[in-house]
Amino acid sequence: MIKLNLKGCDSFISAKDYDEYVSKALAAFDTLYNGNGAGSEMLGWKTLPTDTPESLLKEFDAIRKDWAAKGVNLVISIGIGGSYLGARCAVEALSHSFLPNPGAPRVVFAGNNLSEEYLAELLDLTEKSNPAVVVISKSGTTTEPAVAFRIFKEYLEKHYKDAAERIVAITDAKKGALKTLATQEGYRSYVVPDNVGGRFSVLSPVGLLPIALAGFDVRAMLAGAAVMQKKLSERSAENPAVQYAAMRNLLYAKYSKKVEILVSYNPKFQYLGEWWKQLFGESEGKGCKGIYPASVNYTTDLHSIGQFVQDGDRCLFETIVGVENSRREVVIGSDAQNLDQLNYIAGKRVEHCNAMAQLGTKLAHIDGGVPQMEVSIERINEANLGAIFYFFEFACGVSAYVLGVNPFN
Repeated sequence: MIKLNLKGCDSFISAKDYDEYVSKALAAFDTLYNGNGAGSEMLGWKTLPTDTPESLLKEFDAIRKDWAAKGVNLVISIGIGGSYLGARCAVEALSHSFLPNPGAPRVVFAGNNLSEEYLAELLDLTEKSNPAVVVISKSGTTTEPAVAFRIFKEYLEKHYKDAAERIVAITDAKKGALKTLATQEGYRSYVVPDNVGGRFSVLSPVGLLPIALAGFDVRAMLAGAAVMQKKLSERSAENPAVQYAAMRNLLYAKYSKKVEILVSYNPKFQYLGEWWKQLFGESEGKGCKGIYPASVNYTTDLHSIGQFVQDGDRCLFETIVGVENSRREVVIGSDAQNLDQLNYIAGKRVEHCNAMAQLGTKLAHIDGGVPQMEVSIERINEANLGAIFYFFEFACGVSAYVLGVNPFN
């Protein structure tokens, strides 16, 4: 489901150095797999793909049906950091860029900033809609989501007699302000597992419920992650998580590559970059160590920071997230005047041009001193997203142990 290509790094490293770091990554793999390293009490994410019960998913189905019966067409998912980035990544990747998903409410996100204009404009949308809320917070007292929830809770209570039935809380199992409120008000509630950190929680109710409410197949997502869980459990130098962790740490430690840029050539993966930045930034940025995680969307950002990537400080390397097949086809037509001089690509798909831009950029950047890895999937769908989420989570754990920090605190 996921392919890893390291050839774009070959001209920058020695085989001996790479073998040394594969050995380090295998030792880190043992630490992660056996659960005997720092933060081992926070490894619940490792088995979420296979341990998530069908009964939980059926409860999510029931919420969808209940809210559909009420005519709900807007779900406001309130959370910050790991409580929203994974869900937003999946919803943005799987949704039509411009049209609503048939048969499902629109899912929007709040509680991830303190912008008054943002909240006021979301209230404008809420007033024109039939809303419900999913609020995600372990404590219920984190400022950004707490402010947003207070505002939208008040709105629901003012306008709907069944306000409590329009709120679902995902929070601590036993304690905290949100748990107390959910018990008092009778909200349906689900647990943020104690052994799953926020940035590793996308395959828990934290991510799965908003994704399911948006109309997407979370069973397929878990199935894709389960395939990756099995694949990455193999102790091997061919394990892609081991290889990725080894290469990025080698580039960092021996070749002074301090910045990793996650690159996508598909705008649907903008929020994959945001999710990935939190995952690696919070997991590895400790003890004055860590690779700085950045993200770009090509070809768009080639016209803004492309000059720096091509010819600036050689402190960086790129990891491409590639998609082999587009879900849609658009063919470029011919023009009699040919004023734009593009008739040479008439009859070609736009995705062909995108692929050629990717190839040309890869060659130029490698020639300019930028090592490049590529993680690719066949196409964007729920199963492959589940696989990507699990791959990066597992690789992050291995990589942080190679670096010598606790990935989970």
